[in-house]
Amino acid sequence: MSRDTTGTTDRRTLLKLTGGAGLVGLSGCLSTTDDGGDGGDGSDGSDGGDGGDGDDEGDSTETYEIGMVDSQTGSLSAFGERNQRGVNLALSAVNEVGINGRDLDIVVEDSESENQGGIAAAQKLVNQDGVPFLIGAVGSGVSLAIYESVIEGTDVVQLSQNSTGLNLTEFPGLLRMSPSGRSQSLALSNLISDDGYDEVAITYVNNDYGQSLTDAFVDAYEGEVVYNTPHDQDQQSYSGVISEMNSSGADAWLFITYQAEFATMVNEVFSSGYEAQFYGADSVSGDNVLENTPEGSIEGMKIVVPSAPVEEENYQSFADAFESEYGRQPTSWAAYAYDCVINAALAIQAADEFTGAALQDTVRRVSGPEGETVTSFEAASGILADGGGPDDVDYQGVSGPIDFDENGDPVGFLQVLEVQDHAYEGIDFIEG
Repeated sequence: MSRDTTGTTDRRTLLKLTGGAGLVGLSGCLSTTDDGGDGGDGSDGSDGGDGGDGDDEGDSTETYEIGMVDSQTGSLSAFGERNQRGVNLALSAVNEVGINGRDLDIVVEDSESENQGGIAAAQKLVNQDGVPFLIGAVGSGVSLAIYESVIEGTDVVQLSQNSTGLNLTEFPGLLRMSPSGRSQSLALSNLISDDGYDEVAITYVNNDYGQSLTDAFVDAYEGEVVYNTPHDQDQQSYSGVISEMNSSGADAWLFITYQAEFATMVNEVFSSGYEAQFYGADSVSGDNVLENTPEGSIEGMKIVVPSAPVEEENYQSFADAFESEYGRQPTSWAAYAYDCVINAALAIQAADEFTGAALQDTVRRVSGPEGETVTSFEAASGILADGGGPDDVDYQGVSGPIDFDENGDPVGFLQVLEVQDHAYEGIDFIEG
């Protein structure tokens, strides 16, 4: 996801609240439960700073502690809530097995769905808590702001759970679990052309995410773009944009924006009596849109969204566990968050020590194509516990194969959704 929380699981899988911690080194931190504080940071001159290598005979109550920047409030909080459900399931899977006899803890900080909030959250996690591995963030602009302001120049691993912005490809040190939006833009251009439309009107949210996806679409689209105008976020009305799209004469309208903005636009289209075939990027879909628009107002709309390989057995097992825990089916965003946690846990187990430098060496390799294909943390952990190294494991995630390329981007899958009877129905599946 590209904009500038939890269920009933074991307590250790919930957000770990920390406070009053002093500055610690970037070598990582081991948390202990005997005094409630953050132990093992080496700040007292001891050798505890290196933390959790596999040969350490430390206290069995110690935990490996990593960080996560998520959208707990703000415009992308619905995605953050989905992330936390996936994170909690992954933590349960990891801690049922353990990492070198220890549990994994994740300290979650709120980005407030904004760049500055994300930077502040990451600074707290990296500079105060000393985490060597950071999952984050949802919005592409937030992820990039964190990387450039906090992570770049350090050994800390950053792995975004949801960011799809095209420009993240230019920063190979910033890994992401969800695919680049470039494949989404290409799929949208093909979809609109295949549906017989040779003219399209586009409005996009006025930030890097909206601009980059729109530019990629325009480059790929063989028809004529007769309207191509940005809009600002959080406006009470978009009647001017809607009127101009209608006046363009295009019968196909493409929306690259966010749920709240899109819902406002839909209501204004509906009340004005305008008619067009709607298309959208993933960020316009969600229950919030369906709940805040009249039935029939977006009937037949087609949306291209990142997707997990839903027919694979490991995804179906994940979906069954998710539904059992939360009473609903997961989204692809929850699957990406789940795999971020599993990937981090495997990188920790495969590393010689619990440091950013060591995790930089293992984070790509534990899901690379060279090793034995496995589809669960338990199976992958078993290979490592039996003396295998990071190249002996090829973890295939519930969100798909996690083979990071030289730019930190994974292989991705896309699904085409169509609104039918005011509900989203999958009508096609694309490998990116």
